[in-house]
Amino acid sequence: MEQTYPSDRGISVQQNEMVDLPAGAPSNAPKTSPTRRGHLRRFRFLYGGIATLVLLFFLPPLVNVSRYQRRIATSISNSIGRPVHFDRISLTVLPLPGFTIDNFVVGEDPAFGYEPIIRANSVRATLRLSSLWRRRVEFSTISFTDPSVNLVHAANGQWNIEGIMLHASQIETAPTAQRRAGPAPRFPYIEATGARLNIKQEQEKLPFSLVEAEFALWLPDPHQWHLRLRARPTRTDSNVSDTGIIELETTLGAAPSLSQIPLNLEGQWRNAQLGEATRVLFGHDAGWRGQMNLTTHIRGTFGESAISTRLRLIDARPADFIPEKPLTTEAECFATATGIFHAFEDLRCSWPPASSSQISSIVLTGNIPNVHLPREASIQITAPKIPGSTLLTWLRATNSTIPQNLAIGGMLTGTLTYGATGSVSQDQPASSANQWQGQLTLDNAAVTTGEAKTPLLSGDVHLESLAHLPLPHSRNAVSATGPKQGFTLDPVPLQLGGHDPVLLSGHLDSVGYTLHLAGNATLERLTTLAQAFPPLGKGLLEALPTKSPTTGLFHIDLTATRPWKGTQTWQDNSVHTSKPAKTGQRRHHH
Repeated sequence: MEQTYPSDRGISVQQNEMVDLPAGAPSNAPKTSPTRRGHLRRFRFLYGGIATLVLLFFLPPLVNVSRYQRRIATSISNSIGRPVHFDRISLTVLPLPGFTIDNFVVGEDPAFGYEPIIRANSVRATLRLSSLWRRRVEFSTISFTDPSVNLVHAANGQWNIEGIMLHASQIETAPTAQRRAGPAPRFPYIEATGARLNIKQEQEKLPFSLVEAEFALWLPDPHQWHLRLRARPTRTDSNVSDTGIIELETTLGAAPSLSQIPLNLEGQWRNAQLGEATRVLFGHDAGWRGQMNLTTHIRGTFGESAISTRLRLIDARPADFIPEKPLTTEAECFATATGIFHAFEDLRCSWPPASSSQISSIVLTGNIPNVHLPREASIQITAPKIPGSTLLTWLRATNSTIPQNLAIGGMLTGTLTYGATGSVSQDQPASSANQWQGQLTLDNAAVTTGEAKTPLLSGDVHLESLAHLPLPHSRNAVSATGPKQGFTLDPVPLQLGGHDPVLLSGHLDSVGYTLHLAGNATLERLTTLAQAFPPLGKGLLEALPTKSPTTGLFHIDLTATRPWKGTQTWQDNSVHTSKPAKTGQRRHHH
């Protein structure tokens, strides 16, 4: 029989498709396709990556790092100098290898109390992979989630953070951004989100705190730390909002003591509403509206540094009305801080700033030896030359009743002192040096209204402290009544229609003020006075004698009293003095 071959059937057989079978192999063994082998080679990295991801996902739970928990806690404790505790530590691989620590707690120095200085629900520490090849573990980042930090200020002036800062400055570390590992471990990038910063005075937690804080700390150069903080100020004893944002950028250096640590700080408190800002600072709304921006620059050391601040008020106004022109102004202050910011020397504030083109209206100088003892401060406030028109602008921005046709001329000058800057005579007791003293004068004052041709006031207005006035020579009188306090208003001549002016005098102190108005006046001019100065004229016309003529002159003898937080009351003195006068006459005849 004739044998038929594939070639005879028109099928082309390629020699390179034939596979040599090993000896003894059955003729029906499956043959491996070269196309399949190429497919495996092409996707071997993909399959390897999937296998690695699966391994990384299932492997960490199988690795028990809890047996190293005590060793890790001891290592962290030695690095910061405080006891460290946490509930659980676990290994994580994705997105980067590292550890996750639950309920992380840093204990407090017993000298500052027993509440932990740091408490965080979760801490994530990311490893530096390059450090593993040197058999030394380094962390690239340490992230805190919702931590709570307590800053404690002791009675001796020390802070609980001092020990941690000094301990960290003694450890040899390399910069955070250093690319290659060296002999010293690289300082990690420490960050926190959702942090809360509490401030305690000894064991009492103050109501002021910083919330929603974002914190970052790293080492840009050896022995130089850079700190960044962004937070919202708040109070725990009241409901506040629109308090603005506080931002700090600080560079700290290494030193053997806290007072020698170099400090370079730039900070700002921006977009704060005035009412809420005063509530944060003082615990109550001061009754002002507008926006506040405060910037601060500090250069030097913790022991002694130069401070400069600038305060800007935008559309500042009282809360009860909107003036035609709200106040938009700036002030700046310079001082030298000593004693770790417990004392301030060479304090000088200018409003407006001395660096501006405007002439400074108010200048404040002085010294604060101890911020915890404000009565020991010595302050001097000087008004170089404030035009009367500027005073009227301030009045209109703070009081809605000042009429538009009122005009004030003259120049206000004077000086007020408190504490050691005030000169005390030998006849005055030492306690009088702790009171406000000095004098203010409005030279060539002229007060006019658009309707009246004759000015209501023309002359000088002089206000002087009682401590500057001569005291009685009798020592018994001084000891019985004590040193006089407050300020006296010298008689001011008012043109109220009579040939002789009506005299306005008074006294004011920390409690309130008392005014005395006596002379011959007409009802028309008294009405003009009450309309020109509504705060002064409130209740004035109602206190006039009932038989006062509507035209012509009549005599007035009135006294106004008002506590600073109360209502002004005018009183007719002639009603109260009539009976004693008659009684005196009867006794004389008798």
